[in-house]
Amino acid sequence: MAADKQGKFWEFHDLLFKDYNKLNDQKVTEIRTSLNLDADQFQREMLDPAIKAQIDADLRNGNSAGVRGTPTVFINGKLLRDKSLNGFQRQINQELTQLKAGDKGEANSQ
Repeated sequence: MAADKQGKFWEFHDLLFKDYNKLNDQKVTEIRTSLNLDADQFQREMLDPAIKAQIDADLRNGNSAGVRGTPTVFINGKLLRDKSLNGFQRQINQELTQLKAGDKGEANSQ
């Protein structure tokens, strides 16, 4: 979010997730430097209480929704456990079938 304030959200995001298993303060500094972000502004934004509050709220929302890592996928509000192509298709088809059944039930009750 600090990088976003300097118009480099996606660039920072991509570099951050490229080496997600090697993250530390030094890596964040290397990424900031490679993107030519203003160091002082970046540090101020990293410590901004409003940004910290937004991140905390996002974490709480994710935790309450059952997010335990990245990526986490929901289809029609339901957690997708099988992230294979077949898993996606199966859950999408299941949701579509349930929606069509619901539409028929509504039509019959009117």
